[in-house]
Amino acid sequence: MVDHASAAAPPAAAHAAPLPALAHHFEDLQQQRAAGELGMWLFLVTEIMFFGGLFLAYFVYRGWYAAEFAAGSHEMNVTLGAINTAVLLTSSLTMALAVHAAAQADRRRVLMLLLATAGLGLVFLGIKAWEYYHKYEEHLIPFAGLAFAHDRSEREGLVTFLNLYFLMTGLHAFHMIIGIVLVLVVAAAAWRGRWLGEQTVVVHNVGLYWHFVDLVWVFLFPFFYLVGASGGPAGH
Repeated sequence: MVDHASAAAPPAAAHAAPLPALAHHFEDLQQQRAAGELGMWLFLVTEIMFFGGLFLAYFVYRGWYAAEFAAGSHEMNVTLGAINTAVLLTSSLTMALAVHAAAQADRRRVLMLLLATAGLGLVFLGIKAWEYYHKYEEHLIPFAGLAFAHDRSEREGLVTFLNLYFLMTGLHAFHMIIGIVLVLVVAAAAWRGRWLGEQTVVVHNVGLYWHFVDLVWVFLFPFFYLVGASGGPAGH
């Protein structure tokens, strides 16, 4: 006798719950990951265009005020700039290792590496704040008197240099603050066991953002700290 109830029942697989990592509007995890990465890369393209415009302005003004930009560079603290560069490059390494650990679902290692990344970011911001404070003490802030400038043209060039320095490094610091917040959010999720294994697209995308912010500094450092390095003392 045929069990009609059993025959009418759909296969067990039809009742299987979807993977918790898979959003309902994606067919599989690979498609979801690809869409997430594409979205992050599109966002980073807009950031590249944003900073690209600022770098273009830097090169235009540097062409107009080459000597003044070199003089302004001598007022930068190359040692602190180099230390901050090393700090950010190290943070890129810890971020990359965190992404790798997340793919292996190693929650403890992910948490340690993410916290190390955020800690290095805070070290960078602390050093940058110390630099800003000393620039304020030395009256090397935008629109300051710049008593060491000898004529109006030199003052204009030095003020332009300082305006760009505070604008571009300030925006970079703002992006760094956002990055630290994102890293801490991911760390809190990893502590609860989320976004690990097959769910690492969020960790991966935060890693891309962090590497982008670090890369921007790799350009800012030579453009502001080293442009006048061949023409006198490195700074205070």
